[in-house]
Amino acid sequence: MELTVWRTFVTVCRLGSLSAAATELHHTQSAVSRQIAGLERRLGVPLIERHARGVRPTPAGEVFRRHALATLHEADRAVRAVREAHDGVAGRPLAIGATPSMAAGIVPEAVRGLLERTGSLRWSLLPGLSTQLHHRVVAGDLDIAVVTDAPPGLPHDARVDRRFLGLDDMVVVLPVGHPQGGPGPVHIRTLADQTWVEDNDGSAALLRQHAARAGVSALIDLTAADLPGKLALVATGHAVALIPGVLTRALRNDVIAVPLVDPPTRGIYALTPRRDPHPATAQLLDRLAAAFTSPVPSTP
Repeated sequence: MELTVWRTFVTVCRLGSLSAAATELHHTQSAVSRQIAGLERRLGVPLIERHARGVRPTPAGEVFRRHALATLHEADRAVRAVREAHDGVAGRPLAIGATPSMAAGIVPEAVRGLLERTGSLRWSLLPGLSTQLHHRVVAGDLDIAVVTDAPPGLPHDARVDRRFLGLDDMVVVLPVGHPQGGPGPVHIRTLADQTWVEDNDGSAALLRQHAARAGVSALIDLTAADLPGKLALVATGHAVALIPGVLTRALRNDVIAVPLVDPPTRGIYALTPRRDPHPATAQLLDRLAAAFTSPVPSTP
């Protein structure tokens, strides 16, 4: 499939109109329609549907749009990198991966400290789950990945160096006004009758293990697609949730993070390839490790 067609589809979804997409892309509307129709034939599913004000992606089209957008961004980065290399722009880009909780604060802060020390440095940040990021390091797509040992844990891989950065205490996040929404810590037994929401298997496993140690069960009756969706369900009063402690500095203001008695913890690690490490990796590792030398402050 040609990336030009992917770009056309993404533009149609963004603008919600075949004619508007044609104008922006300097195509005719019929050419845009043919590209979308050809893409639908190739994939074997309808990707857009018409409504009163234009068009929108079908559920399958929305899934494809997200992947297509990520692919187009990577393609654009590749083109820029080649042109910069040809023009003699110095410096190899630093490709960083991080779990969503680490990408929300710790990693950007560490990069800021690195840039203050080294000056200009091209870099990118790719959020993902630990297993996915491990594979990207092995494949050579990432120079460093900040991951956790939450279930199912981290594999032992001779192709990757693993450095322990620190421990992160999990906390419970509650809607504003919840009876247990004080300074804490709160015992899991006081939340045994609550509905819980989870967005990944690793966090769900930590919650179940923690509840089992206290002799209670956690009722995980809701599932969210991602961390923002998980927090939205908490904020609107549908559930409570277990989240990484490192997230407390980046929470929305309609939820409250409360520490737990004897909280479940997860180890934070940095993965780097053993071959051809990036020159800036060692300094970034030191910055990341320094973030765990003192307790992460909770939300006031």
